[in-house]
Amino acid sequence: MRRFLTDRARRAVAASLRGATRAASPSPAPAPAAALSRPSPSAMAAYMARAMSTSAAGTPPVSLDTINPKVLEFKYAVRGEIVTHAQNLEQELHKNPESLPFDEILYCNIGNPHSLGQQPVTFFREVLSLCDHPALLDKSETHALYSSDAIERAWQILEKIPGRATGAYSHSQGVKGLRDEIAAGIAARDGFHASGDNIFLTDGASPAVHMMMQLLIRSEKDGILCPLPQYPLYSASIALHGGSFVPYFLDEETGWGLEVDELKKQVDEARSKGITVRALVVINPGNPTGQVLAEENQKKIVEFCKNEGLVLLADEVYQENIYVEDKQFHSFKKIARSMGYTDDDLPLVSFQSVSKGYYGECGKRGGYMEVTGFNADVREQIYKVASVNLCSNISGQILSSLIMNPPKVGDESYESFMVERDGIISSLARRAKALEEAFNSLEGITCNKAEGAMYLFPRLHLPQKAIGAAQAAGAAPDAYYALRLLQATGIVVVPGSGFGQAPGTYHFRCTILPQEDKIPAIISRFKEFHEKFMDEFRDVSRDEAPTGTTIESGGD
Repeated sequence: MRRFLTDRARRAVAASLRGATRAASPSPAPAPAAALSRPSPSAMAAYMARAMSTSAAGTPPVSLDTINPKVLEFKYAVRGEIVTHAQNLEQELHKNPESLPFDEILYCNIGNPHSLGQQPVTFFREVLSLCDHPALLDKSETHALYSSDAIERAWQILEKIPGRATGAYSHSQGVKGLRDEIAAGIAARDGFHASGDNIFLTDGASPAVHMMMQLLIRSEKDGILCPLPQYPLYSASIALHGGSFVPYFLDEETGWGLEVDELKKQVDEARSKGITVRALVVINPGNPTGQVLAEENQKKIVEFCKNEGLVLLADEVYQENIYVEDKQFHSFKKIARSMGYTDDDLPLVSFQSVSKGYYGECGKRGGYMEVTGFNADVREQIYKVASVNLCSNISGQILSSLIMNPPKVGDESYESFMVERDGIISSLARRAKALEEAFNSLEGITCNKAEGAMYLFPRLHLPQKAIGAAQAAGAAPDAYYALRLLQATGIVVVPGSGFGQAPGTYHFRCTILPQEDKIPAIISRFKEFHEKFMDEFRDVSRDEAPTGTTIESGGD
């Protein structure tokens, strides 16, 4: 094709040169054949650029019709249209602070703690800074500025990194010594053996999820069983890799319970359609729903995966975020081992991230997956996929090892570390309770307790007039509500339709992450908006309507 275009270009440019010569002189001297058959490099380049940039139909080479349709198929509401609109409003506020009925945008749409004012954990940042600038370790002033255990930990970590070079590539699975540290932390947490050979360090948990989808999905006939509501990473990743999303519904009436009967029903239905269900995704603690699974419930889920031949994909990134006394986190690996299941019985992948917990180090992009129950041949393929990305970033690898091995009793940093850790978690618990109580105090909103994670997922019981107005505007009712909330208050939440929800129900996800001193103002703004919204769209029966009042259908 390129050769054809080149020949055509030569002929066309030669013809244009002949035409230009004739136009310039009525009696031109005959041009040498070589001059006509070899146009100048600049003329040739210009023609080739035009020829290659358009198709026979004259359309652009890249358009929505020509990109990967899988990219068009998925959505990611956490950073979707409402967030884009919020960013535009934020720019408007910077240009003209008096232009809107609020003075700041309050981002309650994403679990990004540091962006909302949470401070980094001192010990972690001390160690990171020393590892990235080892020359500090040889300075006497360092001992006055850094805790002794942070200095000691930095030395230990640097000894594990080849060449002590945090700016170099590592092994594709991650630095071996850091993986061993993580495995030791897992073993201490669960009471069962863990191996660094099973750890794959990644740039946050999201790339690990993508790797497993690449591994498991062969075609649209392969399905992944995921909760609804779900974190949209899963539906997006399944769509991008060409698989089928097989939903199972969490039960809102029982505090977002996960019922094995519902799992069985959805698996059987998918199989009746010719779909091979490959894996079950469980998010515990829940995102966006905030529930913490009970140990007995987890045992039933493990048994279900064993009986159905499913890979268990355990999203456990919120394992540090527990806010109720009657619940605690148990990893699915711990549950499986306590039931007597070994690597030979159950393929299990556990995801962890430095973005969540009490640390909230989203920008460091650290995380890992622990892969157990896969044979050597399959593990080799997982390693090959990891190798394509060369390695995850070293700062994220170091931080992943630190969160699984924080200061211990007797370390100089231990007491101050525990004050920071407990202060963050207890503050999150208070924020969750304040928002939950505020939502439940309002007409038309019900909200389950946030037992863990970083979110509340209130249900909106919207008037029919509001639903009709949303339909007339071409929007999902909860998206319409969220947009109106943003425009009136500057509060950014994510519509429940972006996470999936039971048909006929409407929700929104709200983080509990704004700093505690801002929560009262958020509640006040929210209440004022919601009461006005409900009054505006209140359904008034014809019998109740005052004389002369017209009842609007609102598109019902």
